[in-house]
Amino acid sequence: MPSSINLKAQRSHAYLSSNLPSMIRYSDEVAAARSAGLPLVALESTIISHGLPRPTNLQVAKEVEAIVRDAGAVPATIAVIDGEINVGLDLKSLERLAEDTSVVKASIRDLPMVHVKKLSAATTVAATSHIAHQAGISFFATGGLGGVHRGAQESWDESADLMALATIPILVVCAGAKSILDVPATLERMETLSIPIIGYRTQRFPGFYLADSGFTLDYRADSPVEVASLWHARHA
Repeated sequence: MPSSINLKAQRSHAYLSSNLPSMIRYSDEVAAARSAGLPLVALESTIISHGLPRPTNLQVAKEVEAIVRDAGAVPATIAVIDGEINVGLDLKSLERLAEDTSVVKASIRDLPMVHVKKLSAATTVAATSHIAHQAGISFFATGGLGGVHRGAQESWDESADLMALATIPILVVCAGAKSILDVPATLERMETLSIPIIGYRTQRFPGFYLADSGFTLDYRADSPVEVASLWHARHA
C-alpha cells in the first residue's frame, strides 16, 4: 500500500500535470521519434548550465547526445527556454544553456514561475523526471542524484529529487548520489520512500565520479532485459 507521504506528493504534482503536455515544445528530432515510435532517452540540463565549466559543458552535452544516438535511441535534453518547456534541444538552445549566465536552475516547484515569467531554466533531476513522464518518456540518464545534505538533522536540507523519484514512474540511470551529500542518509531516505536501487552489473553503489562509494546494494541486474523486466514488474 502506498505510504501517505507518497500520496501527498502525488497530489502536489497534480496541479502541474493537467496542462503540462500542452505546454511542451518538442524538437523536430524528438517529434519525429515520437511519431515513429522510436526509443527516447531524457537528459537533464542542469549539468550543462551549472554543473560543468565552460566550454567543457557544451562539449559534454554534445557527446552525451551522440552516445544516445549511437546506441540507437533519440536524445531528449529537457530545459525551459524563454518560459517554454522544451523536450529536445537544437544546437542553438544547447549553446545558450551552456553560455548564458542568466539561466536559472528549476526544480518541479519552479516550473510555473519560470513559465509565467518567461525565464530560461535548466531542469534538475526532479523537474526533468516530471517533464519526461508528462511527455511519455520512461527512460532518463543523468549524472548524480540529489539527496540528503550533510547536517540535514539541523538544516532539513533534502533534495526534491528524492520525492520525485518516489512518485514519478521513470527509470533513471545515474552515477549514484552527488559526492557532496550524506550518502548513508540518502540511502536510508531512499529506502524509506520505497525507491528501488538496482546496480547494473555491480552490487556497489557508485559515488558520482567513483565506481564504488563503499556501500553495498541489495540487488543487481546483469542485462538490459533484466532491467526492463524489473521495471515492468514494479509498474505492472
